[in-house]
Amino acid sequence: MVERILQSSRFLVYVAVFATAILSLMIYLSCANIVFHMVQEVVVNLPSSADQGKTLAVKLLKLLDLLLIGITLQVIAVSLYRLFITPIKVKESHVLNALHIEDFHDLKITLIQVAVVILVILFLEHAVELGGTLETLYLGIAIGIVMAASTFAWRWMK
Repeated sequence: MVERILQSSRFLVYVAVFATAILSLMIYLSCANIVFHMVQEVVVNLPSSADQGKTLAVKLLKLLDLLLIGITLQVIAVSLYRLFITPIKVKESHVLNALHIEDFHDLKITLIQVAVVILVILFLEHAVELGGTLETLYLGIAIGIVMAASTFAWRWMK
């Protein structure tokens, strides 16, 4: 009786799957809107100086950051569904097979790797906006520590 209740409780994961899928869709729609407005802005006001080009590059990096977050949410939604709702062999799932996600630990490792990439993008944004300041150095050191800890955790999980 209790075992059957616990087994059927795995369907509570639907809440997480739908929430992350909706969040991912919201980010994709926001990105599409941002791209539309950025194209309009660039067509009307094409950058004519290096500073304006840097500003455009920072905007594009921020957009890339948003897209990575949306992709991450989509991967979480698909992975949670495949791992908990309809358990299938990894070889039968194109998404899980491509990302090498065989269990929940592999999903966590994938998320850590994506987080590291997002941190690098955030550092690049900061470095382009503010240049070589002491604050940029401190941010780089902090991000380096987080990346080292993440790498250590990732290797420890394997």
